[in-house]
Amino acid sequence: MAAAATPQQGTPVGLALVRDAEVLGAEPFFHEFIAGMERVLVPLGVPVLLQVVATMAQAVERMRAWAQYGQVQGVILIDLLPGDERVALVKDLGLPCVVIGDPETADGLPTVWTQDEVAMRDVVGELVAAGHTHLGHVGGPAPMAHTIIRRRTFEWAAAEHGARTTSFDGDYSEAAGVRAVAALAALEQRPTALVFDNDVMALGALHEAGRLGLAVPADLSLVAWDDSALCQLAVPPLSAVSHDVQELGELVGHRLADALSGVPAGIVRAAPARLIVRGSSR
Repeated sequence: MAAAATPQQGTPVGLALVRDAEVLGAEPFFHEFIAGMERVLVPLGVPVLLQVVATMAQAVERMRAWAQYGQVQGVILIDLLPGDERVALVKDLGLPCVVIGDPETADGLPTVWTQDEVAMRDVVGELVAAGHTHLGHVGGPAPMAHTIIRRRTFEWAAAEHGARTTSFDGDYSEAAGVRAVAALAALEQRPTALVFDNDVMALGALHEAGRLGLAVPADLSLVAWDDSALCQLAVPPLSAVSHDVQELGELVGHRLADALSGVPAGIVRAAPARLIVRGSSR
């Protein structure tokens, strides 16, 4: 019987992340996420290599180069698009891989899914129960599969409760939150609650609401996705969809260690995030 494969000590796993560097610097999620992965992988002698790129084409080029020169022994895929070319690419390159996202986007690759649709249904239900009849959603980049899932679930759940919806496109930046509130303030019939796809956009919205004289939460309730110290220290503190991001990173780290060791692919569903209500929502 052949010996089981083991991770190569000293050779990293790679994450080619399509992000604006300025946005990434302000976003706590990935710092916590990578810390969780490293907690599992570094003791195995496997560092994590993060490469920030501006476009999908650059991410594809980076992964090809990693494979060509043997610079990584596996990769993490995140923020996938429907029919994402990176899924077929890692299969062609023969790179062990773990996808963070909806299993439908992974085409059989090992997957860790945070069940965003479950959390979004809970958020909408809580806001409707609090008396909101017109809800807004400020999404991340529109092509991303998880943005599509959150938006679709938001609209379905609101319709089930008989609530109206208004949607705004964002890019995870503080400026996107500012733009959403500025656009909302110009509406004759505006949402009384906004759900944001990250904490940084929610903070931008909080600041712009104050500038425009909209009281939070009396005039406008705000809910951020992925709790963070930024949410907890805001004034008022931001209600947030919360899960342990470092624990998620650990879960991905364990699945990647399995993939590097030749363990068959599978789907792991992380515990759904839960809404923590603070001063920014009623």
